[in-house]
Amino acid sequence: MEINQNIVEYYDELYPVTEAQKRFYATEMSLFQNPIKLLRVGCGTGTFEHSLAMDGADVTGLETYQELLESANRKRRTQIMSLRFFQMSSLEMGRFLGKNFYNIISILNGRILLTHDKTLMRKLFFDCRQLLTDDGHLILSLPNLLKYNSGAFAKLPDRKSIRSALYTQIMTNNDGQKVIQLDLETSSGKILSVLTDTPIYPLTTTEIASFAKEADFTQCEFFSDFEQHPFSNDADYVVAKIY
Repeated sequence: MEINQNIVEYYDELYPVTEAQKRFYATEMSLFQNPIKLLRVGCGTGTFEHSLAMDGADVTGLETYQELLESANRKRRTQIMSLRFFQMSSLEMGRFLGKNFYNIISILNGRILLTHDKTLMRKLFFDCRQLLTDDGHLILSLPNLLKYNSGAFAKLPDRKSIRSALYTQIMTNNDGQKVIQLDLETSSGKILSVLTDTPIYPLTTTEIASFAKEADFTQCEFFSDFEQHPFSNDADYVVAKIY
C-alpha cells in the first residue's frame, strides 16, 4: 500500500496537534510515573511525538509510509531526547517491541481503520494489551462510522488548512468490502490522489468495546473529541480511552 508523497508537505496542517489534544494527554500522563513511556502506531510526521519527547517522555513512533517516516526523523534536533521512529506495522509490533513496557499506546487520526480485516483487528487489540503495562491505557481517535457507515457511500468531514484540503470518502467495492479514498486539493486547485480504493475495517464503538473485552481490557470510555464531550451516535469523531 502506497501513499502519495505530496501529502507530506501538508500533513501537519491537515492533522494539527490541538491544544485540546495536548491537555488530554497531559491528564493521561499525570497518571503514570516519569519517565512515561508512549507508543504511537501510525505516527505520521511525528510532530506530536517530538513535543512529548521534548517534555521528557520516552516516545516510540511506528510508521509504515516511508515518506512520512523520513519527515518524522528530520524533526529530531537532538540525540538527547528519548525519541525513536521505526518503519513497522501494527502487525509486527507484538514481535519486536517490549511486553508490559508502555504506559500509553495511541492510534490516532483514523489510522486504526487501515487494519482492514476482523481477525487482524482482534490481534491488534491483543497486541496492545500485551505491550501495555498492567495499568496502561490505549487511546484511539477515528471517524464515527455509526454516523457515516449506513450506505454504500459516505463522505467524511473535510480537513482544511490555508494551503490545502483533504477529502475522504468511504465506499463499498464490488466484493462488498469497505474502501477509503483520500484526495488532496492544493491551493492552486490541483487534485492529487493520496489513497485509492484502500481496504478498511469499519470499526464502531460497539466493536471497540467487544474487541477490548476479548483482549482483557476492563474499561472503555468514549468521547466525541479530546475535550471529552460526551459521545453520541451523531458525533463526527470518536475518542476512545481503553484500559
